[in-house]
Amino acid sequence: MPTDPVYDCIVVGAGAAGIVVASKLAHAGKHTLLIERGDHLTYAIDGRRDHLRNQRLSRHGHNAGPPAGNPRVLVTPDGSEHVLEPWEPGYSNNAAAVGGGTPVYGMQAWRFHPDDFRMASRYGVPAGSSLADWPIAYDDLAPFYEEAEWTVGVAGDADGNRNQGPRAKAYPMPPVPRYAPGNTLARGAAALGIGAFTPPLLLNTVPHDGRAACIQCGSCVGFTCPSDSKNGTHNAVLPKALATGALELMAATMVAAIETDAVGKVTGVTIVGADGARRAIRSRAVVLSAGAVETARLLLASRSKFHPQGLGNAYDQVGRHLQGHYYPGAFGLFEHDVYEPRGPGVSIATTDFSHGNDDVIGGAMLADDFVPLPIIFFKQYLPPDLPRWGLAAKDFMRRNYRRVINLRGPVQEIPSPDGRVTLDPGVTDKFGLAVVRLSGTTHPETVRTADFIGERARDWLRASGAIRVWGEGPVLRLSGGQHQSGTCRMGDDPATSVTDRWGRVWDHDNLFVSDASLHPTNGGFNPVLTIMALAFRNGAHVAASL
Repeated sequence: MPTDPVYDCIVVGAGAAGIVVASKLAHAGKHTLLIERGDHLTYAIDGRRDHLRNQRLSRHGHNAGPPAGNPRVLVTPDGSEHVLEPWEPGYSNNAAAVGGGTPVYGMQAWRFHPDDFRMASRYGVPAGSSLADWPIAYDDLAPFYEEAEWTVGVAGDADGNRNQGPRAKAYPMPPVPRYAPGNTLARGAAALGIGAFTPPLLLNTVPHDGRAACIQCGSCVGFTCPSDSKNGTHNAVLPKALATGALELMAATMVAAIETDAVGKVTGVTIVGADGARRAIRSRAVVLSAGAVETARLLLASRSKFHPQGLGNAYDQVGRHLQGHYYPGAFGLFEHDVYEPRGPGVSIATTDFSHGNDDVIGGAMLADDFVPLPIIFFKQYLPPDLPRWGLAAKDFMRRNYRRVINLRGPVQEIPSPDGRVTLDPGVTDKFGLAVVRLSGTTHPETVRTADFIGERARDWLRASGAIRVWGEGPVLRLSGGQHQSGTCRMGDDPATSVTDRWGRVWDHDNLFVSDASLHPTNGGFNPVLTIMALAFRNGAHVAASL
């Protein structure tokens, strides 16, 4: 075993944040190893369009998540325990691939609202919640939002969002076209006085950065892109970082633990190969970018006599405050055809309900949804009083598949300290590692806000001409799906946070976190652009500190 560090830094997780951090290190000349448990995922490798098994609908399997042999345990509010495979509801699955979710995501590229960074100051802290301000403000992150928009590539209308924070520069590409659903909803927005505009997407609407423009295939979310025009860290950032010669990528490799020396200092990681063999790799620093669930698991699993409860967990904060996004909305049935097969599908949004709503905390952006696969329409779009089998269901599909709009948005959740990630004492994965145990719920205020946003979606659909509107109401539950966040929140006080404002784990000068684990709150928007912006900011800081 070598006695001197081999790498300047090891980055665990090659997703939306990890690749950005690794890129910053590599371009600064730091010898960096990037480790990803998933493998490469491209259209050539995974070009099938399987409507039953994909990252958008994973109940029958998926195309980008971890394989079988990686279970988790979910404890539901009634106290029952469920051992789940990655494609089952409640697993809180993130894509496991080079690029993380970016090869298969829906590309919505929102900046958080300035008030998203100061939720506790604006609304107060509800009893029983762990609502907190960020240790940084919108203005601190604005230059890095811009860097993410231009480095990765965003198409959008820079002037359309009348509720956004200040911005110094427009988007690099024009917005996507607006088709039938967006045109229908635009009429309803005008009737209600809602400020509606084309949402920003990480997508080439014109040739950009050496890659083609979108061909509007309609199978965007949940699938890889046939034209490579969907912009993510896997294609817009990683190739240039590898070209520096300072970055090495190790895919299909699991990190079992973070290693420390005889005085408790981080020295590297232990990896597990596909054959189950373990090997220690040394480095001067480690950055965890494995997602809010797996980053917390790694810290908790890395125990020693100096850190008996896991790294960074002296105050029992690692794994707490788990958040995701409730996604309330509504379905509207129209007399005319509102179907558009040309993708991506998301073409109109409003941010008027993000803040300033009477008697609720926070709010959400609302937008039309992606082009629905027939199986997703069948499983999610049917009215609640309609049987899910037989002639009536088939007849509804035939008559109305082209006449329904889904309008929805991600609610700013109010975190609870009891919504958390721990290690299960009895269940292990295929490598013998303790698996994640998910328990608790979000806060009841989240349910009230979600109810409010669902009603605003119904209002918008009715004003747009819907002849029937329906949707299920939210219930109190654990949240933390593909927008998972909050388990290693950053702050200014070690007693209430896991890292400082740069993602450095308290009491460790060479251990960092850079992913949505850091988010004290998760915004009322899709969080990926914020994840990237934080990674550009924190990655530069890590590089300068080595």
